[in-house]
Amino acid sequence: MLSAPEPTDAPATDQRIAAIDIGSNSVRQIVADVSPQGRIRVVDEMKAMPRLGSGLESTGALLGPAIDSGVAAVQRMVALARTLNAERIEIVATSAVRDATNALEFTGRILRETGVPVRVLSGEEEALLCFRSALAHFELGAGRALVMDIGGGSLELVLAKDGLIERLASLPFGAVRMTERFLTPDVKPRSVRALRRHVREGLRRAMPVKDWRGAQVIGSGGTFTNLAGIMLARTGVSARSTHGTRVSRVELEHALDYLQRLTREERAAVPGLNPARADIIVAGLAVAAEVLARFDPRELLVSGYGIREGILLDAARVQPQVADPGKARERSVLQFAERCHYEQPHAHQVRRLALQLFDALAPRLALGPGDRQVLADAALLHDVGYHINYEKHHKHSFHLISHAELLGMTPAEQVAVAHVARYHRGAAPQRKHRSFAQLDRSLRTRITKLSALLRFADGFDRGHVSAVERLDVQWAEDALRVQALPASGATTVRLDLWGASRKRQLLEEVLRHPVVVIAPDGTVVETGEDEGE
Repeated sequence: MLSAPEPTDAPATDQRIAAIDIGSNSVRQIVADVSPQGRIRVVDEMKAMPRLGSGLESTGALLGPAIDSGVAAVQRMVALARTLNAERIEIVATSAVRDATNALEFTGRILRETGVPVRVLSGEEEALLCFRSALAHFELGAGRALVMDIGGGSLELVLAKDGLIERLASLPFGAVRMTERFLTPDVKPRSVRALRRHVREGLRRAMPVKDWRGAQVIGSGGTFTNLAGIMLARTGVSARSTHGTRVSRVELEHALDYLQRLTREERAAVPGLNPARADIIVAGLAVAAEVLARFDPRELLVSGYGIREGILLDAARVQPQVADPGKARERSVLQFAERCHYEQPHAHQVRRLALQLFDALAPRLALGPGDRQVLADAALLHDVGYHINYEKHHKHSFHLISHAELLGMTPAEQVAVAHVARYHRGAAPQRKHRSFAQLDRSLRTRITKLSALLRFADGFDRGHVSAVERLDVQWAEDALRVQALPASGATTVRLDLWGASRKRQLLEEVLRHPVVVIAPDGTVVETGEDEGE
């Protein structure tokens, strides 16, 4: 799992490794500290796009200008890795180099000019690295899963059950290769149909579908991260990463239909799409669409990680933990909280009380199971901003959560968690807050409702001593009556009653109903002013 860079030095047990992936479309590097447990702390990244796969379909060889550009890119990356004191530098090459007749010329130049050998991966090795990365970043411990990676030259597919590989394949259906074969010089709907027929027939021969229809599908590579970027841009979600984005098969088909009718210049201007990928995105999406058509999943999960992360884990000899559904998210959120030195008793108490309120009020607030999980995570993380400073710690919490690598949740869910944590105190959600205003209306509404529950629950642990055992919630015509029942051994809950009373206003607004805090002896607590900034 990847985490955002931290201000502290890496522990002595970590290994600093540089992984360079030479693909058909791009050359990408990641330098990171890898812990024995498999946590990856990114130190630096670099990317170049020499398009080594250009012309390969027709000539069978890497072109001279692409070779020069590719070698120069790798030289820069190796120099950066050495500057950052990487203990190991791993360079791998995939489909374009694997298939080129002059591959030795290219890899030999890199060895002479950098002193680092290039490992040319077989299609099977490439697929295994993609799967290793997926295993570290998704919950594949239960059920059937299909992991696919669309590169510039090839499509890698891995079928796994309960985290164990059952079948894998590498097929020559990369985005650059398919673009040159079917969509050059122009993209036309009939050419896209021909491309899809070609891929469909290849998949039919190579991959069985018995018992695999409806499997969880995970897609890695630029095709999928750009698809996710387009989807997120449409909803107004400004996420640090596209990792975990869920895209339905219908949404993918709509995106493909829309993009194939645009000129390259028009595609380059589509929000969320990297302009450098405007010429090959249609081919990549067409290949992805045929894979989904064959396996008929409910949705596609986008991975922000791929071969490079697999190389890091492989080089560090780390075996990713196989996670059952929900476990990766739970573990990731808890580990992030621990890295921020969170106040564990208070965080868990607030989460427990917030979920009691949710379970009592969710039907009236039109909230569902996914909202419950967002509230639970936000409650656990609401005070992580203390890691930066107490003053305005709710805003620090927002920024820390927004930039964290939290597995098992979509970008939209992570944005929601960050906002709900941010609004546990201080000003209520408002359109004048830029990050909140850019979200779509339905997400803003959900965030406001969940923030109201969290801020009220947080008030019931104002003393940070977990004095309240349970909240008894009763809906009456005149008011919502919430009685605090003390924990065994608690001497008083007076401070907590006062805290909750001060933080009830937003809940009253979303319920459109008065809220009354009741003491253990049944008396009504005097109301106070809402806690603002």
